[in-house]
Amino acid sequence: MIIKSMGFNSIVLALFALVTSLILATTNELTYERIEQSEREAAQRALLEIIPLERHDNDMLMDVQPVPEQYWATLGLKKGGNIHIARDQGQPVAAIIPAVTPDGYSGAISMIIGINFNGSIAGVRVVEHRETPGLGDKVDLKKSDWILSFNGKSLVNPQASGWKVKKEGGEYDQFTGATITPRAVVSQVLKTLQYFEDDRERLLQIAAANAARENEQAAL
Repeated sequence: MIIKSMGFNSIVLALFALVTSLILATTNELTYERIEQSEREAAQRALLEIIPLERHDNDMLMDVQPVPEQYWATLGLKKGGNIHIARDQGQPVAAIIPAVTPDGYSGAISMIIGINFNGSIAGVRVVEHRETPGLGDKVDLKKSDWILSFNGKSLVNPQASGWKVKKEGGEYDQFTGATITPRAVVSQVLKTLQYFEDDRERLLQIAAANAARENEQAAL
């Protein structure tokens, strides 16, 4: 009788463990899907802040190209990253490029930098930083509109000497009590423009090839 009871209890415990495992697996799968969807929506919102819907008709989240390894150092990337291409009716509009400056006051500052294919800046957004609240955190659009001062700028507007904070003879405002943070961001935005100038033709060719492939698929 004792042996039968032990066997029955073992079966019950095994079934309980199986059901629990199934519930956990299902919960994890549903949670993962929700998290993945939330991350996708957050990424899409960030891209659309720089290149709004009225400027493109492709899915920028899917239209990506990896940053060539020879440019990782220029862009401050340790593990590479993806460049998002915006196109309208097949024509390339802009590229949104990931960049990181390691020279923030409190550490690395991660950004995405949108550059129109004419070489002008469509927009810059800081996506991660640890700068001091009330000082260096003004690089965040939620705290200040300072980051909007890059809109429309290029390698020739201003000239090279203007790509500094005003305290150092440039055109960009520094923050009261905080010069290191804006200096670091200005420097990295300039490096990103220089990268884009160097890699623009390759990106244009890729965008044209993607558009041609989509047209062929649509014709089938």
